[in-house]
Amino acid sequence: MAKRHVLEVVDRTMKDITGVMLLFGGKTMVLGGNFRQVLPVVRRGTRAHTVDSSIQMLPLWSSIIKLRSQTDYIISGAILSIRNDSVDEINDLLIGRFHGEEKIYYSFDEAKDDINNFYLVEFLNTLSVSGLPPHYLRLKVGCPIILLRNRDPSNGLCNAIRLICKGFQHNVIDAEIAVGQHVGKRVFFAKDSSMSV
Repeated sequence: MAKRHVLEVVDRTMKDITGVMLLFGGKTMVLGGNFRQVLPVVRRGTRAHTVDSSIQMLPLWSSIIKLRSQTDYIISGAILSIRNDSVDEINDLLIGRFHGEEKIYYSFDEAKDDINNFYLVEFLNTLSVSGLPPHYLRLKVGCPIILLRNRDPSNGLCNAIRLICKGFQHNVIDAEIAVGQHVGKRVFFAKDSSMSV
């Protein structure tokens, strides 16, 4: 039920303390709670007054994203979210900021032991499962990729490793490892369900 003015005060205070004019003085802030559960109370206020006094998610994300657009910032930082649909929205927004040709990789979904075809492919493609990328994976040269499982740990391809997309073919992605002891190493792998943007 906190009003947005509380965050504005924290923002100004952090800027005063650090001397940095970025959002929250350049410090990462993690907010908890359900933004849509209970709106702040505005006595004798209209619906517009209540909405105006609340914390609005998308403008805050836009402020975070507009801080820096360099790839190294995206690789070194993280935006936390508790909802998959919010992550998909942020990913779409970020991918749209990269220039150049876009490549979309689609998943191949089928239900095992479904001899009666109860689970249509169209239905399976709408599912958003935690730990798996969405039905389609949008890539552009320069965008970050995060592996979701171990592929080849001895060569640096393990869970949560961050890479930069350098190119793509029909079923092969050319990427460069961006962090860890294998930084700068170029790798080629077939697109599958172990990566996300």
